[in-house]
Amino acid sequence: MALLSILTYPDPRLHTVAKPVQAVDARVRSLVTDMLETMYEANGIGLAATQVDVHERLIVIDTSEERNQPLVLINPEITWASEDKQVGDEGCLSVPGIYDGVERSSAIKVRALDGDGKSREISAEGILAVCIQHEMDHLMGKVFVEYLSPLKRNRIKTKMLKARRDTERV
Repeated sequence: MALLSILTYPDPRLHTVAKPVQAVDARVRSLVTDMLETMYEANGIGLAATQVDVHERLIVIDTSEERNQPLVLINPEITWASEDKQVGDEGCLSVPGIYDGVERSSAIKVRALDGDGKSREISAEGILAVCIQHEMDHLMGKVFVEYLSPLKRNRIKTKMLKARRDTERV
């Protein structure tokens, strides 16, 4: 197990579209383990492989209070999304300290492979539905701040670049 480095916005690698996972093998299972460890260490509820500079369609999620119900989605596809939308504050491990409202479908159905390579379909609503949609955006090279106005997005970009410069000086 190893902690992975999380890319921070506006790193251009966050805009890379992920390719499908070809096989759920030892390499992918090891990546899943490392991603879960990284997500838990960063106090996140979701992490896409894109965020750790691996451009494959893989996400890990755990929205449980106890942080003991990991969900692994490999090559996820949304098969249905409710027309009912909700706006909720979202944050992102790649945009630390920034939270803002994003409109998402309030319920979805997703088909994916699990960590053992078995096909499954899950229905999700509430925070799980939001988290899945957020992480799947990462696989398409989209960061949640792209849903915000250009003014907000530019302010966030400036703030993140300044934080990176300040960190590099230390």
